[in-house]
Amino acid sequence: MTFAVDAAVAGAFRREYGQLVGGLVGLTGDRGLAEDCVQDAFAAALRRWREEGVPRRPGAWLTTVARNRAVDRLRHESMAAARLREAAATLPAYDEAPPVPPVIRDAQLRLIFTCCHPTLSLPSQVALTLRTVLGLGPAEIARVLLVAPGTLAQRLVRARRGVRDAGLCGELPPVGELPGRATAVRAVLYLLFTEGYAATAGVDLLRRGLCAEAVRLGRLLARLLPDDPETLGLLALMLLHDARRDARTDAHGDLVPLERQDRRRWDRGRIAEGVGLLDRALRQGRPGPYQVQAAIAACHATAPDAARTDWPQIAGLYAELAQLTPSPVVRLNRAVAVGMAHGPQQGLALLEQVERSGELAGHHLVPAVRADLLRRLDRPADAAGAYRRAWELAGNDVERRYLRGRWAEVTGSLPDQAE
Repeated sequence: MTFAVDAAVAGAFRREYGQLVGGLVGLTGDRGLAEDCVQDAFAAALRRWREEGVPRRPGAWLTTVARNRAVDRLRHESMAAARLREAAATLPAYDEAPPVPPVIRDAQLRLIFTCCHPTLSLPSQVALTLRTVLGLGPAEIARVLLVAPGTLAQRLVRARRGVRDAGLCGELPPVGELPGRATAVRAVLYLLFTEGYAATAGVDLLRRGLCAEAVRLGRLLARLLPDDPETLGLLALMLLHDARRDARTDAHGDLVPLERQDRRRWDRGRIAEGVGLLDRALRQGRPGPYQVQAAIAACHATAPDAARTDWPQIAGLYAELAQLTPSPVVRLNRAVAVGMAHGPQQGLALLEQVERSGELAGHHLVPAVRADLLRRLDRPADAAGAYRRAWELAGNDVERRYLRGRWAEVTGSLPDQAE
């Protein structure tokens, strides 16, 4: 019973946290109060659901508890009586099914735009939004942002101080300011999807709820900015990746690499939609990083089989992406693509440049890529050492099992001997 309740609370946190905070911020104008009350509601859920059972509509239950807590806090702090009446009257009661808001009034999207305020630095905007609005943990955020946990903690403190000093209260900015904030909003949605598509840690490779929420918000953003090519490119990118989601693991939950996936399980409707969105974006003649990444994803998604993947085109696209976004992850992926297109020795040379930079030190994908390149160069002993280092660094159980299996392949040992 305890396990089931804990799982229900965790699921509700992923689904509801941002909407609950957004709703309370919009009504009270106090982000700190909103976060405290929502956290109190989840703490109450852990206690009371174990005694009373999980309610039929967990989100409505949490809304009511968070609302009541906010009203109590406002009353205790002697806030204006009118504000109390407004908060009590406007928030939905437990028995009411909350309406689905139109795009411009979506509480989650509105709060994302609020956090992505130009008074904050871009990294602070992204970190604050991932933590406050979307509920990602510090370790997850540090991983997707490629920063140390301590650096992230300092960034969050500065961001919250900036929000408080600027008096931000959750209001959607004027229409004319939306495109200027879209860069940070896109980064937030991209990183949210990334964490959902390849979870930092845990027993599952995928966090489907995060992927679904990123796509939902991406659709809303594309409706809000229908002529923005990078927004269209981001939505295309997410759809093209999400189309392959179900084929990424087998019936036992183990990872299936791209070249071994059953392409009949790919969602052809999502692929067609993603390709159509990418075409719309590219016709505008304003290429950007998300459009290039979507073009790479389209190369994979439209290849009839792994053998006919256009790796030279993918390698060329990664070279273009490296000019637009010179990040270590892009350079790492370019090494993979060049290794597939022009041979593992050339890929290894590019990988060594990434390793020398030290920017991805401690990330399991670096030794994993090295291991695959060495395996293709018929250097099994070196590949085995790299595979072992990769699984030691990996935090996700599914990825660890996969890397252990590849170690077993190159050493000829049983998988359980790798421990």
